This record gives sequence, C-alpha cells and structure tokens, in this order.
Amino acid sequence: MAKRWRIATCDPQSVATLQRAAGIPAVVAQLLLSRGIHNPDEARQFLDPKLNGLRDPGELPGAADAAQSIYEAVQAQKKITIYGDYDADGMTATAILLRCLRLLDANVDYYVPHRIDEGYSLNSEALQQLTEQGTEVVVTVDCGVASVEEAALARQLGLKLIITDHHQLAERLPEATAIVHPNLPGRDYPFPGLCGAAVAFKLAWAICQCASEGQRVTERLRNFLLQSVGLAAIGTVCDVVPLLDENRILVRYGLDALKAQPTVGIAALLRATKLIGKSRLEGEDLGFTIGPRLNAAGRLGQAEIAIELLTTESTERADTIAKYLDELNQQRQSLERSIMRSATKQIKATPEYENAPAFVLADTDWHAGVIGIVAGRLAEKYHRPVVVIAGDPLGVKPGIGSARSVPGFDLHTAFARCSKFLESHGGHAAAAGCRVRPEQVDAFRDAFCAVAAEQLSQANRIAELLIDGEATLQMLTRQTVEQIESLAPFGHGNSRPVLCTSAVRLAGVPKRMGSTGRHLSVVFDQHGVKMRAVAFGGGDWEEELAQVDGTLSIAFRPVINNWQGRVSVEIHLDDWQVE
Repeated sequence: MAKRWRIATCDPQSVATLQRAAGIPAVVAQLLLSRGIHNPDEARQFLDPKLNGLRDPGELPGAADAAQSIYEAVQAQKKITIYGDYDADGMTATAILLRCLRLLDANVDYYVPHRIDEGYSLNSEALQQLTEQGTEVVVTVDCGVASVEEAALARQLGLKLIITDHHQLAERLPEATAIVHPNLPGRDYPFPGLCGAAVAFKLAWAICQCASEGQRVTERLRNFLLQSVGLAAIGTVCDVVPLLDENRILVRYGLDALKAQPTVGIAALLRATKLIGKSRLEGEDLGFTIGPRLNAAGRLGQAEIAIELLTTESTERADTIAKYLDELNQQRQSLERSIMRSATKQIKATPEYENAPAFVLADTDWHAGVIGIVAGRLAEKYHRPVVVIAGDPLGVKPGIGSARSVPGFDLHTAFARCSKFLESHGGHAAAAGCRVRPEQVDAFRDAFCAVAAEQLSQANRIAELLIDGEATLQMLTRQTVEQIESLAPFGHGNSRPVLCTSAVRLAGVPKRMGSTGRHLSVVFDQHGVKMRAVAFGGGDWEEELAQVDGTLSIAFRPVINNWQGRVSVEIHLDDWQVE
C-alpha cells in the first residue's frame, strides 16, 4: 500500500553548531538532531558508549535481595529451577542464569513452558510438577510479574519464588521472595527499557558479586560476564526494546563479545549461518539471522533445544543443534509463507475487508506458533490492526489468536473491551494474544472492528514513512556512509537512517532474489551515477517497477556491503513513488 512520506527538517545553523561542538561530521550531526540529540556531551556518549556506563546491578530494583537469596540457596545446595520463556529473549535470559549458577556448582535446572500447550508465563500445573520433582527455589526470567494467582500457589506449595521480568505490571504485584524489575513502583531506576535477558544479566552480575564478596568479581566470573553481554545483546535486539541508554551499551559491546569470545553454541550458530567470516557483527545480524533461528525452536515447541545450544560445552553437540535450528527456521519460513498466502487470499476474497478498519482472520490449518509473524507482516502491509487465529481442527479447544497493531491503536485496551467474546487475553498496546472459541470468532470480529473504527480514522490507515533527510546517490560515498555507520548499533529506537532522493531511473530489469524470490535486486541511475539496491521482502514490486518508464523518487537506507573482501556502498530500498 502507498505510504505517506514525512521528511525531517533540520535547521542548518543547529547542524553546524552541533558539528563544531561535538567534533563530528555534518551528516552525523543532522542524523543525531533528527533523533532528538542536541547536547554535544549526549552526542559523544551516544557515538562512543562505554561499558562502564552500565549501572551497578545493586541499583536495579530487587536485584540485590534476589541475588542474596539465590546465592544462599546455592550454598545450601537447594534445588533451583530457572523458569524461562520460549522466545529469544527468554532463552538467552535462561542461558545467562543457568551458566552463572552452574559456574557456582549450584543444584540447578530449567523449565520452559510449551508455547501452544501451556502458553506464556507461570502456570499452576508446572509449579506443582516442579514441586513433585524436588524444586525448592523457582527463579523466573522474562515472565511472572503479572502471575498473582500462580505466585500464591507457589507459596502454598512451599516454593521460594524469585521473579525477574520487564513486562507490564499488573494492578498488584505477586507475593514473592523478591521481584527484580526495572520499573517497580516506588523505585526510580533511570532506564526502564531493559529486556528480560538484560535483567537476567544484571542479576547474574549481582550473584557474581555475592560469590566474590565484593563489587569486583573474580577473573573467572568476569570472563563469564563479558561473554554473557553477548547473550544479553541477542535478547535486547530480538525483543525489540529501544537501543538507547544501557541497551545501546549492551548491544555495542555484546556484538564484539559474540565475535571475539562466543560461547560454544553461539560459535556453532555463527558457522552454520556463515556469519563467522564477517569482520564484525551488526545488530541486524542478531535480529534477522541469529534471533529467527532461536525463535524457530520456540515457535515450533522446541525451546529446550535452543537453550541447550546456548549452554553446551560440546562443540560436536553444538554443531548438530545449530544445523537443526537452521532446518527448523526453514520449516518456520515455509509455514509462514503458506499462512501468509492463505491469509492474503482470505482478505482479497472478503469484500467487506476492502474498507475495514481491522482484520480478524481465522483458519484451522494455520500453525499457532507462526501466526504472530504473519499478523505483523499483514499489519505492516495493510497498516491496520490484525488478529490471526489458529483454530482447533476438531473444533473442541479455543483457537489461539495473535495480534499486531499500528500506531494509535491499543490492542490491550481493545481486547479488554471485547473480552466477553474471549476465553482469555493478554499483551500490550502493540502486540497481544488471545484465546477464542470457534463459535465466538464472528462476534469477536464485529466487536474488534467496531473498536478499531472508533479509534482509527481513514487517515490513520495510511502508513507513514519517517525520512531523516535527502541525499543524492553521488553524495553516498564510502566515507559518508561509514560516518553514518557510526550511529550503529541500529534497531528499535535507533533505526538505520532513511534517506530519499528524486529523478532516479531504472538501470536494468528488477530481479527477484533469494531461494523463494521474496526479495528484489535492482540498479538505479541518477544523473550517471549507478547504484545497486536490494528490497528485502519487496519481491512483489518486480512487475510494477519493471513497467515504470519515467523517473522515480526512492526512500532507502545506505549500507556498506562487504562481500568476499570487496567493499562497496549499496542501498536498501524502503519505498518508491513514480514522479
């Protein structure tokens, strides 16, 4: 669908002032200003974050008390179970704490609920099962802060419960021995944007301080923590938290750690994905290559195998698992493409969807572990809230729904208003999940679309592309793009800069690329300057672009392409318009 371009404007005098004061190139100054960074000191800190900029774990609400309780349990050889989550953030968080406690010779194991059979967070049956197996201490990672009833059961069962989480707080906190959360009420932690793995890293750091009897940890534990920064970086990028403040530090140094001193499992994953040959890793490598392979295991109900990869010390076993995760990811991609085709066909075959403010799509052939990705792609493509429901083929169990939103529409609130048609629901403004019985799907669809119609005007249904500035292809020299790269790592809250230019012509026939033809390769010409562009996910543009006879305006992200030792500038195409 057509997008509305909004091009940022910067006062030339402000650009010049920041350029001189911070000692940075003009293009970097302009991009920092467009990100709301005006102060020279903030600019320097943003461009050159220091590892010692991470706050001491004792400052994180609840971390000191939790660390002391866990270390006492380690010394008493009580059985500790780390209760994780099945996404990349939860997996890396589980791996960080598991590796930490194993280094301290703890009696420790872990438990991850099945994505489809059990769902997210603590559940009563699992707690009862763990108690029967001898667990005395449960430490959650990336979940639990809203599990009020389950925490009460844990107390009844005699379990010591320590909750570490970063998700939205419930109306009241669960009763637990300790709660570690960057946004606890009554505590003023400066940066509430940490992901689950980052919270687990801070807790592991605090435990290492307990074991070292001081803030300076032993060399063995220090090496573990430096290696764990890499795992925390994966969780940070994959959980799409803002790459600002401490998150920026974790990812900047985590990328170095993953390259210089990876765990045995990460090294195997780098070999399997051909990333081992890169001179340096980028945030996009975590988000688009490493993360999807870990997530594929969780989506297909095999999260434990990914955690084994992250914690094994066997190179042979790691290589086997890494290869298997690659195969699982291909299976996940195949399922995703199949559901995407089916869902798109359903939209096109339903006349009332043409002007609908939201989509609620359902089918009994869809895999519940993949529908969230499809919902996200459809929401991005059609720029409206989308709920995708994987129904029970037998019609006995409730269907599992996953929803993704657009700016200006709160899914959590919308689901609450439609709750009488739902068995259960949870999530937040941008992403949410639900369970709905087959006979209630139509009523839920009507109610959900009615809420969307109230909150989203016709104008809200047009996607907006934020553009940092204008630049000709001739301006994109290697030196300039390398200066732009100084803003890395890129990700949520610090996206790779988007530029635009006009009077561009095709310099060849657009061609699909990739094993499935999902991507597009094209060469553009602007006043004699030719440059290759890649449109990831833009394969469907092939025929439409090929028919353009005149000039185009294009929106793109400049990148440095280092392929087999040959370094060049190319662009990633975000959008285009016929002039």
